Amino acid sequence: MVRSIRFDAVLVQAVIAGALSFAHLQEVAAAAGQTGWKAWAYPISVDLLLVAAWRRLRHGGPARLAWCWFVIALVASLGANVATAGFLDLQHPPAWLRFGVAGWPALAFLGGTLLAHSAHDREAAVPAEPAPAPDLESDAEPRRVTDPVPTPETAPAAVDSGDPIPALPVAEPIAVPAALVTHARKVADDHHARTGNQIDTDTLRARLGVPAPMADAIAVQLA
Repeated sequence: MVRSIRFDAVLVQAVIAGALSFAHLQEVAAAAGQTGWKAWAYPISVDLLLVAAWRRLRHGGPARLAWCWFVIALVASLGANVATAGFLDLQHPPAWLRFGVAGWPALAFLGGTLLAHSAHDREAAVPAEPAPAPDLESDAEPRRVTDPVPTPETAPAAVDSGDPIPALPVAEPIAVPAALVTHARKVADDHHARTGNQIDTDTLRARLGVPAPMADAIAVQLA
């Protein structure tokens, strides 16, 4: 299956602009005395530095460092375009142009190194130290010292005031429905048939799902 090629005007414009800038940089480097492959390496170096600085800006690198080298590479590219437009005599280039072209490799190497190994990358490479575990003993609320429970030996003797001691209320017996007693008897018989032992109160309460006082009342009726 042949994929359809879509015409992209922006991409074509970028290719044309990049080719013109590349040619202008090569002409300026050749006019400054850089011949052969060295003249072709200068535009590659300028364009790569420009792309590296822009990539740093897009991916959240150090903004000041990226903007600094982006402006330097942009000035070098624009300067070459202006120089080839007749503003400079490339047949007799000035001394400052020769100086700039000769010093560009060291400047580009410094910029590429700083962009490739910035403080942002070092911080990302170093794993964050785990937070120290909280000291439970120091953060916990201090324990309160409670007064000791008086023992019969240390408990103060009751003062006989001569008043009669009121009687404690007697708990009323728990009424158990007859149907629940019948069901409990079946559960007890089944337990005795399977284990050979009489069912205890805890097992009866768990099987019936009733509170402990009611289970005690049922056990009394089953006895």
